[in-house]
Amino acid sequence: MNLPNKLTLMRILMVPAVVVLLLVFDGKWAVIAAAACYLIAAVTDFFDGKIARKYNLVTNFGKFMDPLADKLLVCSTLVAAVALGRAPAWAVIIVIAREFAISGFRLIAVERGVVIAAGWSGKIKTTLQNIWCIGMLIPVEAAWWKTLTTIVMILAVILTVYSFLEYLFKNQQVLKG
Repeated sequence: MNLPNKLTLMRILMVPAVVVLLLVFDGKWAVIAAAACYLIAAVTDFFDGKIARKYNLVTNFGKFMDPLADKLLVCSTLVAAVALGRAPAWAVIIVIAREFAISGFRLIAVERGVVIAAGWSGKIKTTLQNIWCIGMLIPVEAAWWKTLTTIVMILAVILTVYSFLEYLFKNQQVLKG
């Protein structure tokens, strides 16, 4: 259990904290604490990958759990945000559908002995989704903030769809046969 894997596990353990703070507790302090937990978890994603690559600490556990941790964090937060009326269900459904589809696609690829590396669009998608989640959690009622968060949401959804299509196009040989 190396440092990058510990950071990934920490991110997974922070998911229930974010959801509980959002759905169980009431008030601005809980939303701010949830946003802070989310931000810390998102930052661990950046560092676990950097550390793993720099010090050659890449493991099969990390290859599997790191993207799963990202999906758990983003999707759980978005579902909680829908429940609180902070995110539109249609946008969240697109994000979750993409994640399920790509996970299934990756299983097919692994079964066929194909390793698929993450592309630039997927990394930007994750970054935009993280910014969207944090932006909608921060309890700012100003119109400019809501507009900015909506713009980030639209960009995140567009990149979610784009990265899905790019992923399928670049790896279409996996589906053949």
